[in-house]
Amino acid sequence: MTDLLAVSPVVPVVVLDDEATAVDVAKALLAGGIGIVEVTLRTPAALESIRRIAAEVPDIVTGAGTVTAPEHAKAAAAAGASFLVTPGCTDQVLDACAETGLPLLPGAATVSEAMRLAERGFTALKFFPAEAAGGVAYLKSIAGPLPGLRFCPTGGITPASAPGYLALKNVGCVGGSWLTPADVVKAGDFDKIRDLAEAATKLR
Repeated sequence: MTDLLAVSPVVPVVVLDDEATAVDVAKALLAGGIGIVEVTLRTPAALESIRRIAAEVPDIVTGAGTVTAPEHAKAAAAAGASFLVTPGCTDQVLDACAETGLPLLPGAATVSEAMRLAERGFTALKFFPAEAAGGVAYLKSIAGPLPGLRFCPTGGITPASAPGYLALKNVGCVGGSWLTPADVVKAGDFDKIRDLAEAATKLR
């Protein structure tokens, strides 16, 4: 997972309502210089979207996000996901993710949660919901007591706030939904997505 945090300064967090747009969205992100995507399991189209991206856009690292149940982990792995992301963590979800053999970016919002995940061997975590849970100031304050952990903060982050996170030593990348706005995806404006992706690569 530590290597995955270095793929791009921004990991697009993508919600897809129509699997027919999945490949074009992924190609647009890749054309803009983003080599990784997290497709959230929030819609009926998510698994098929992952399947299509993994098969047709092999140069982008495709992950499944919003893994909140054991069955999500198994289904995402079967669809071809290369990594898994959880917003939080329970023992059942962590165990199911481990059974897939895929890299996992588990979510934590508190010091206790981060320490618990560190006890299980995780050194790269998702900090969610980033802005609501304390943002840049929070992550900066826990860098001292938790020096071995690095984070991908996600939740409420914008192009304006992203550089503040990326400047922190314990942040490898940020997760952002602004690269694939719902209205832009629905309109099929993939050039816009490419432009947003290209701008995101310059935020660090």
